[in-house]
Amino acid sequence: MRTRVTERLGIDVPIVQGGMMWVGVAELAAAVSNAGGLGILTALTQPTPDALRAEIARCRAMTDRPFGVNLTLLPSVNPPPYAAYVDAILDGGVRIVETAGRSPRDFIARFKAAGVVLLHKCTSVRHALSAQRDGVDIVSIDGLECAGHPGEDDIGGLVLIPAAARALEIPVIASGGIADGRGMAAALALGAEGVNMGTRFCVTQEAPIHPDIKQALVRGDERDTALIFRSLSNTARVFRNAIAEEVIAMERRPGGCAFEDLRPLVLGTRGREALRGGEVDGGIITAGQCIGLIDDVPTCAELIARMVRDCQARLVAAGDAFAREDGAADSPASVRGVATSPGGLGAFVACDDGRP
Repeated sequence: MRTRVTERLGIDVPIVQGGMMWVGVAELAAAVSNAGGLGILTALTQPTPDALRAEIARCRAMTDRPFGVNLTLLPSVNPPPYAAYVDAILDGGVRIVETAGRSPRDFIARFKAAGVVLLHKCTSVRHALSAQRDGVDIVSIDGLECAGHPGEDDIGGLVLIPAAARALEIPVIASGGIADGRGMAAALALGAEGVNMGTRFCVTQEAPIHPDIKQALVRGDERDTALIFRSLSNTARVFRNAIAEEVIAMERRPGGCAFEDLRPLVLGTRGREALRGGEVDGGIITAGQCIGLIDDVPTCAELIARMVRDCQARLVAAGDAFAREDGAADSPASVRGVATSPGGLGAFVACDDGRP
């Protein structure tokens, strides 16, 4: 496949494994990159910048393909040493960085001077336009279906993805609600030039998550997530377990609640131990609505290969819906011939023998 995303990132297929706290480690990132996508380490999963340096070295020993590092920038009374994490990223020779949270503008000049390609994750078109003005190279746009923080606008991907693609000049990666080739085909048809997945990669063989958690996500359907922190204007989508239900009940009580009331339930370390130990109700488990589309635990290579096959099949089937005047359906080749945008069937390049 070829889009501006694959070309700028140096990858074979436009599938990105987004940064995920406690999950974005070398084993998963390397597996995704080796399968032709872009694996991403999560900087703040590592307790110190030196630990991140070591994790980058571990990942480099597992793959000779491009991989990136996620750096999530959040307002905090006692923020992490972001500048030192940036040093670790650059010292490790990483040339692809995914940022999220607040704008990365404080670090853009340093990243650009080092030749880094910058992806920034946004939840609204206005923030995406701001990121474009700041100089990021690619925007990942997160719809309401996504795991984690979808913003406060409550706009789903079916509207948000084409709105971003229409407004931006830089490439758009679709994020949220995507777990298979159908979703990838839809994203390309909507104007995106790649997809970002988190929850789907959590349910793979290489994800550092206990099998019991993976199976809970497999059993779940599209109704088995919940939105917490709504009353605090810091919405997060998580797996609907006993902890999530308790948080929602506290938010709905008369007078509401403060974050300090919820803190013991939602501690990040508690969620980390749940992921590692397999206790489904042990803490907050981040998950998107796409769990309703997940029914197995493949390797990353199996997942990516299947997605590419299914994506192309769905795009060809969609093209077959357009009939010529004589009543015969256009051939895939004729549909491919009219695909002028980087998305849709135009994303599939032909092999020497004419196969896509």
